[in-house]
Amino acid sequence: MADDAGVASVATLFLGNILYALERCAMSLDDEGRGEDASFYRGIARMLAEAHGREKSQGKS
Repeated sequence: MADDAGVASVATLFLGNILYALERCAMSLDDEGRGEDASFYRGIARMLAEAHGREKSQGKS
């Protein structure tokens, strides 16, 4: 990966890992009884996944 890679390109490259980490975080929060916090992180993951899907359908990736 180039040293000048931007946030978007790095996030796209590692999106699967990011989504996995967010879900693991949410699962842990659920286990702690913090469902509202878990929903927050799942919401972030959903927004990232949907944005990626829109970009793919527009031919940007």
